[in-house]
Amino acid sequence: MQPVRPLLRPVALPALAALPLAAVLMVAPAPASAQSFLEELFGIGRAARPPVPPAPVPGGRAPGEVPPEAAPRPAPAPPAPPKPVVLKTPNDDAILGQELQQNGNAGSLRLERAGAGFTARVTLAGTKVSQPTESCKVVLGDGQPLALADQGKPNGVTQLASSGPACPLRFEILEGSVMVTPLAEADACVFTASDCATTPKGLWGPGAATLLPRAQEFDTARGVADKAVRENYKVMTQRARREDVRPIVTEQAAFSSDREQMCRAYVREGSHGFCHLRFSEARALSLATRLGLSGAAPTASNAPRPVRRRPAPAVEGMNPSFEAGAQDQ
Repeated sequence: MQPVRPLLRPVALPALAALPLAAVLMVAPAPASAQSFLEELFGIGRAARPPVPPAPVPGGRAPGEVPPEAAPRPAPAPPAPPKPVVLKTPNDDAILGQELQQNGNAGSLRLERAGAGFTARVTLAGTKVSQPTESCKVVLGDGQPLALADQGKPNGVTQLASSGPACPLRFEILEGSVMVTPLAEADACVFTASDCATTPKGLWGPGAATLLPRAQEFDTARGVADKAVRENYKVMTQRARREDVRPIVTEQAAFSSDREQMCRAYVREGSHGFCHLRFSEARALSLATRLGLSGAAPTASNAPRPVRRRPAPAVEGMNPSFEAGAQDQ
């Protein structure tokens, strides 16, 4: 008996052609995204539409925009040229009648008014020619007031001059002091009849006892004066011709050394700084005058700040009305 063979049914060709499609559908996304998948596969969905550029990110740059660091920056503005500084001119009348001493501790100088002009009573301190270890004094004009010639303000301050043949002097009125300079070639004045040699050059002002309580005030004012000297010096060098710059630089360098040499002799200068202050103010005024600003008003921004004094602490048990009355006196 022969075995029975299974009958093979013919498979339709359309079913074989559908196998690849069925395999694709098996790996395709869920039914919800099947349509979009087919559209992308056959190029009829988003692939057929032109690409949309991405939206700009807040704070970012648009496509093609030049980064800020690559963009040309405007050139910085040139620095403002320095401006000359004008200090307050000393009051001539404030010095009248005051007893001034050379370097605060030697001789005597008193300026007074005589009509429209000035007179001076001067006593010079020195050493004996025959005995240099011994001191001596010479009263100019035999004790009579010396008539002084007013030479105007060529350096920004009032300048006076005595015409005595023995020891002609120049007087420059500063704030609370007088700068004295011999008009002769030598700084010393020798009086043969009195056997006395004197050196009147220097700053004549108050003694240390008067200056020490104002040391903080002088220190603040000196900062203002030194700044005025620097600013006026810069302006002069910028305005000067090329061949005139070198003499100005040399003069400025000599100013610092001259100030140190002159003020080291002032009594207790290191504690109050009065001489350095007046010397710097004179220099600033001289530069401002040479810049054509002698008649200008003082620069307010460079005025020294007023010194505030703390009120005295109240004493327990003090009568308030009595204290207020004492302050008003």
